[in-house]
Amino acid sequence: MPNNDRLLVQIILLALLGAGLWVMAPFISALLWGAILAYASWPLMRLLTRLLGGRETLAAGLLTTLWILLVALPLVWLGFNLADHIRDATAFVRDVQVDGLPDAPSWLGGVPLVGERLVGMWDTIDQQGAALLTTIKPYLGQVGNWLLARSAQIGSGILELTLSLVFVFFFYRDGPRLAAFVLRLLDRLIGERAEYYLDLVAGTVQRVVNGVIGTAAAQAVLALIGFLIAGVPGALVLGIVTFMLSLIPMGPPLAWVPATAWLAWQGEYGMAVFLGLWGTFIISGVDNVLKPYLISRGGNLPLVIVLLGVFGGLLAFGFIGLFIGPTLLAVAYSLLLDWSRSGPVAPPRT
Repeated sequence: MPNNDRLLVQIILLALLGAGLWVMAPFISALLWGAILAYASWPLMRLLTRLLGGRETLAAGLLTTLWILLVALPLVWLGFNLADHIRDATAFVRDVQVDGLPDAPSWLGGVPLVGERLVGMWDTIDQQGAALLTTIKPYLGQVGNWLLARSAQIGSGILELTLSLVFVFFFYRDGPRLAAFVLRLLDRLIGERAEYYLDLVAGTVQRVVNGVIGTAAAQAVLALIGFLIAGVPGALVLGIVTFMLSLIPMGPPLAWVPATAWLAWQGEYGMAVFLGLWGTFIISGVDNVLKPYLISRGGNLPLVIVLLGVFGGLLAFGFIGLFIGPTLLAVAYSLLLDWSRSGPVAPPRT
């Protein structure tokens, strides 16, 4: 009978755990981002807590406010600007439907070898604009739906970021107690190796954070060099923008592609070609080399495990997979190593 009671308690606990995970499922991604941000900036939290005389809640509030000012507000501003550009593009399409295309820009005719042909194509499109718009009209709805879906994703991403910044306050304030709680749970599950695996997860996340930030800094410096050589105005600001965009997948081209287009618009074709090649092979190319190296540096994981974790995690989970993928593979690899070493060794054959 006692065994039946114990089994019933275990079933109830599992049911409660499953229900709790179900309730928390919509917030898992925001919780992970909050935990990663808090862990990556924990030295800053400890320093601020010491400066404030050990007042953890005040330090957590100030640091969270700083993240809101540095991250959330610029993204909200970017979202509003994007909405304005979408509105301007919609107005441009409506004007083209009524008045046709404007006159071809003067620089278009000056493009070497193909300038006159491009002007002729521009005039042909202008003359046949009504027929062209009638042809592509069935597809405009699909494009609109695609833009609407992307806008919804951007909005949900900003909401998720805001939630993660709310959660990061509690991770700052209660971080040591949460770490002790997780350590006790792991100790009940896997015994004396609990602290080792907790350090393994923490070290892997720290190396990924270092890899992401280090790669973003390298791309920003390389972008600044390219902008200065090409003579793009506001090179320093664009370098800072490149650093911020480097924190998201495929972000740096959003900085150097418009700069390349601006150079071409100004007739600087040589510099436009240079910046396009520099951005493709140097700025964006360094991500594929430097980030895996920095993530694997200082750990005992094979490089192939790191590469599979980084790229497989991105494909499976999105940007958060950059942290989840290497962590999962690191833990699985270590578990398999422990299991293989603890098994009986077969006697050598004679």
